[in-house]
Amino acid sequence: MEMKKVSSGRLRAIGYDEKARCLRIELDNGELLEYDRITLEMWRRFSESASPWSYYLDNIQEELTPRRLASAESSKPQQRNPLDDLFS
Repeated sequence: MEMKKVSSGRLRAIGYDEKARCLRIELDNGELLEYDRITLEMWRRFSESASPWSYYLDNIQEELTPRRLASAESSKPQQRNPLDDLFS
């Protein structure tokens, strides 16, 4: 799913899978949430809103239950600290 960068409230990225009718959002703390049963019209209104965060709070968060995915940070490869070998 392609994610679109946004900066509105706690939103950092949003994406939509039209075939699966699934919305994915990334919050400022790296948390990834996925919502099912999102119509194309809901996605259009959300993604084109002047205030996506307000639209999310009023029309998505209050109405639907998300599936919590691994955080965006945990899906990135962990950088190994070269000093770890000195202290093991």
